[in-house]
Amino acid sequence: MPLSSRQQAIKDDFIRIRNTWAPQWESILRMDCEFLNAYLHLSAVPLRHNHLENKVKEFIYIAVNASSTHLFAPGIQMHLKAAIEFGASRDELMEVLQLTSTVGIHAANVGVPVLLEVLDEEGLSRNTAPLNEKCQALKASFMTKQGYWDASWDALLHLDPDFFEAYVQFAAIPWDAGHLEPKVKELVLCALDAAATHLYRPGIKTHMRNALRHGATQEEIMEVLEIASVIGIHGALIAAPMLEDSFAAISQVGQPGGAPG
Repeated sequence: MPLSSRQQAIKDDFIRIRNTWAPQWESILRMDCEFLNAYLHLSAVPLRHNHLENKVKEFIYIAVNASSTHLFAPGIQMHLKAAIEFGASRDELMEVLQLTSTVGIHAANVGVPVLLEVLDEEGLSRNTAPLNEKCQALKASFMTKQGYWDASWDALLHLDPDFFEAYVQFAAIPWDAGHLEPKVKELVLCALDAAATHLYRPGIKTHMRNALRHGATQEEIMEVLEIASVIGIHGALIAAPMLEDSFAAISQVGQPGGAPG
């Protein structure tokens, strides 16, 4: 079905502003072009304000799309391509993915304090001894590499120092390599924690503070949150083509020679 003049104008604006297009957007355009237009204006705000350089914006898009809490493959692919076009290197992009991979530790950050509560409630003993020399060294190493400490790490360090040590080594990879400046790393981590599919408040606060200390502005952090906020569209982006296909199938059933009901 040909696009109406209004639909075509919105499509043209979308391509001009977002520099991309895909069949999924076409489905939303046909189903409700004003919805797509409203999304376009929402997603364009950080592009107009432009407090972050273009490739850093793409790092944020990549992180929230590639997070294990979201995993929106079309978005990962699109924004990797855009980042490369804006001059991002292979090493920088790999570092974004490495940072993104650390989000899984929040299972322990949240779960370990709960485990300690349950142990107390059940009257079971738990390790409350002061940190030994090895654990103190691990804590110092974490603080040196990551630039912060949080009480939730104390519990994890007490319960399983071997796991904590392995995580410190894992999480240190993108910090030791140093392909991205610390401010950008913290902005990526902030986006991961603030994304609607994660909403890990302790991490949001920690990484906002760290980003500010590394020279980020409130406008840059706000732009990160604006970019992270638009992943809600992915529900419609996946479902709109299915919706079109469902009604097309119903239409076929009603035609002579169509599939039986």
